Amino acid sequence: MVTRRAQDRQWLRDQQLVAYQELFSHYAKFTMELRRAHGDQRGWDYDWGEWSAALMRVSLIAPAEVATEIDGFGRAINEFLDQVARGRDPLNDPLSPEDFEQARQAPAEAQVKLVNAIRRSLSSDQKVLPFGIGG
Repeated sequence: MVTRRAQDRQWLRDQQLVAYQELFSHYAKFTMELRRAHGDQRGWDYDWGEWSAALMRVSLIAPAEVATEIDGFGRAINEFLDQVARGRDPLNDPLSPEDFEQARQAPAEAQVKLVNAIRRSLSSDQKVLPFGIGG
């Protein structure tokens, strides 16, 4: 019985890590695609269905504290997309690199909060990161 519980916890942890990695991978990919589109004054495309699916998958297995931060991260991403994707045409009205970075600040801050919530959920020994990496 004890072994089974430990196996279940390990399986859940493994699934969480895969889902978290997938979520951040999508975030990095579409952020870079948008950055390049504005920098090169070109069109862009992204499979938003995969982003949405990644959010759904992670919400199925994330603890409540992490799910709350995922929601905040998703909201920040939505505002970012309003500024750089829905509200601006990179072909005719591209953002400067400085304006792009300004628009990316809220998602970057939400990313740090989410990463720290994930770290706390995986181990109480994890220290809080005061900065974001990637994205």
